[in-house]
Amino acid sequence: MPGTKSGLSDEALVIQKAKKFDSDAWTQIYNCYYPKIYAYLSYRLADTNTVEDITATVFLRAVEQIESFKYRGPPLLAWLYRIAHNLMVDHIRGKAKVKTQQLTEEVLAENSMAKYTTEGILIRDELKSAIKNLTEDQRRVVLLKFIVGLSNAEVSQTMRKSEGAVKALQHRALASLKRILTGGDGSGERL
Repeated sequence: MPGTKSGLSDEALVIQKAKKFDSDAWTQIYNCYYPKIYAYLSYRLADTNTVEDITATVFLRAVEQIESFKYRGPPLLAWLYRIAHNLMVDHIRGKAKVKTQQLTEEVLAENSMAKYTTEGILIRDELKSAIKNLTEDQRRVVLLKFIVGLSNAEVSQTMRKSEGAVKALQHRALASLKRILTGGDGSGERL
């Protein structure tokens, strides 16, 4: 973000206003980050109502805890993702019947150029199944990097891991996906 006269970024100024419970600042935060938090949760949870509830709770928690947020460079979005992830984990632990899913049909359909072809549908289904075989950290990296569109630095801040660790997780995840999708023989039939 470009700096202002005071040397603080635009986001830092919005956060200062939000700490004073400025409704315009909170409207700006909500409008900017709600779609991203919602998308993140919708890739992980099957039930739309649960996604909506948890997304709303993320912003409620943000309002309640904004005083503890210290702006030191990591974007507010990384903090909101951590709140969302923690709420999601708490929900899953508390509700054994809730099934997590890494990729929903609706979201994949929106993001797939091949969504109208039979082959595109088959590949999408294979990808959903393959991602379930990754470790939790690998799934989070793939989701945050390739679905949400965060940079390695933003994924690093969100997951509280070094950029090197994020790159390593990404490399291992993509190698695993390739192995799973090609049947492990390296022939590359599906890719």
